[in-house]
Amino acid sequence: MKSILFKYMSQFTSLNEQEQQAIVEDILVKDYKKGTVLLRQGEVPAKCYFVLKGCVRQYAIDQTGKEVTSNFYTEEQAVSIFNRHQHNQPSAYTLTCLEDCVLVVGDFQAENDIILQYPQLETMIRKMVEENLGQVQDEWTSFIASSPEERYQALLRKRPHLVDRVPQHQLASYLGITPESLSRIKKRVHSRDDR
Repeated sequence: MKSILFKYMSQFTSLNEQEQQAIVEDILVKDYKKGTVLLRQGEVPAKCYFVLKGCVRQYAIDQTGKEVTSNFYTEEQAVSIFNRHQHNQPSAYTLTCLEDCVLVVGDFQAENDIILQYPQLETMIRKMVEENLGQVQDEWTSFIASSPEERYQALLRKRPHLVDRVPQHQLASYLGITPESLSRIKKRVHSRDDR
C-alpha cells in the first residue's frame, strides 16, 4: 500500500527517495470497517485522509432532513477538507466509509510539524489542492450545465466503478436526481448501448 504513496508523492514533489521513505515511514495507515463515521456534520475536523483502498462518502443533511451526497472518494484520492485551516470551523458534511477502507490518516498538527522538517511538502500539498480544486470546479461547471442523463453518462465515462460500489439511492443523490429517475435513465442508456 505504501508504494501508492511513493508514486503519488513523486508526482507532486522533488523530495529525494530517502526523504520520501522517511515521510512514508511516519505516515499512519489505518483500517476502517464499512459504516465507520470519520467525521460528523457539525464536528470540527482534526484529521485528513487519503484513500488507499475502499470508498468514503461525503454527504450533508439539509434543512428538511434529507441526505445530500456531494462526493465519493476512492483509491488514490485525498479526502478534501477545505475549511480545515479555519480554526474551530464545524464541518458542513459527514464522511462515512461505504466499504472496508485502508486510509492514510493525517493529523493537522503533525502535518505542520512535518512541513517544518520538509518544507517541500508545503509545495506538494498546495499543488495537490490546486489540482483537486481545479477538478472540482470543472466537474461542478459540467454538472450544472448537464441534464440528468448527461450526468449519468459522464459518471460512466469518468468513474464507472461507482455504479457497482455505491447504493443506488446515494448515487442518485450525488447526481441530483431521485432513485426512480436514475433507474429510468439507466434503462434508457443501457438499452441504447445494447443495440
